[in-house]
Amino acid sequence: MSFLFSEVPRTRQVQWQKVRDFLSSVKLDMAEDVEIFVIAKEDDRIVACGGLSGKVLKNIALDESIRGEGLALSLMSELLKVAFREGRHDLFLFTKPEYEEVFESCGFKYIEQAHQQVILMENSYNIDLYKKRLRKYKRTGEVVGSIVMNCNPFTLGHRYLVEQACERSHWVHLFVVKEDASFFTFHDRYKLICEGLEDLENLTIHEGSDYIISKATFPTYFIKDKRQIDSLYTELDLNIFRNHLAPQLGITHRYVGEEPLCVVTNEYNQQMKTLLAAPSEFPPILVVVLGRIEYGGEPISASRVRRLMQEKRLEEIIPLVPPTTYALIEKMMSKEEAK
Repeated sequence: MSFLFSEVPRTRQVQWQKVRDFLSSVKLDMAEDVEIFVIAKEDDRIVACGGLSGKVLKNIALDESIRGEGLALSLMSELLKVAFREGRHDLFLFTKPEYEEVFESCGFKYIEQAHQQVILMENSYNIDLYKKRLRKYKRTGEVVGSIVMNCNPFTLGHRYLVEQACERSHWVHLFVVKEDASFFTFHDRYKLICEGLEDLENLTIHEGSDYIISKATFPTYFIKDKRQIDSLYTELDLNIFRNHLAPQLGITHRYVGEEPLCVVTNEYNQQMKTLLAAPSEFPPILVVVLGRIEYGGEPISASRVRRLMQEKRLEEIIPLVPPTTYALIEKMMSKEEAK
């Protein structure tokens, strides 16, 4: 049986809606960040599709009546051609466990899973290279701490958290979230963190990687119980950290900031405590929740700084951030006003 393959960019709205309708027919939501779809048609009827969003392949779906006829391999071949043409060679996909073998036959490798519902796979072996790179930064000590931070932007609150972690640890590894989905770019965030912490001697700052999972890439489109999304996302992210990243650096502790007003973050911290201490071939990781510092009766936070920026109350930002952060904010605001 032959199928006709074609590409559907977002600009082709009528075809885009037909793809959405097809996904709905196989009980999938369309991932709204897909840039382009590859579709397969039989007698002018869509029978399969797959989308590309950054480095992630999404919404890969086949009509139940067509499975078993080699369509999955053909679809993946066409989808990979599009990705490679766009210069995206190191690719990821999320799938259900029952489809793992299908994607293995297309050259993808299992990385980790969450609750036997979501599997993350990649078509390269970059996680092995990344782990090898991390091993070069391993430090010995009874307490080897870790922090994962976005710092959008870097504040004195972040500085306090890292200081506290360094005081309690022989060494601390700080991972900066690399995903450029924040108000401040990764380049600026990383630079501000390095400048704001350059005096701490028992600290290594790591550029984040694709293996610190972002909610922007996490699949919601094939998870039927939407209440489970945050839990599955957290589990996948922490399983990768526990089973792949932490062992390379001998990490024993993970430090997080207290979030007294945020129910979601509190639940995340509780889940982190459970998952990082769960039985595994690797040693447990102790989660330590550190109190936040306040100024003016309110915790110092990046969201507070961004709010003050929006309200153009720059003077109130000065006591909340290091001088290097404030200098960048002033520069950004001056450019904004000059437009």
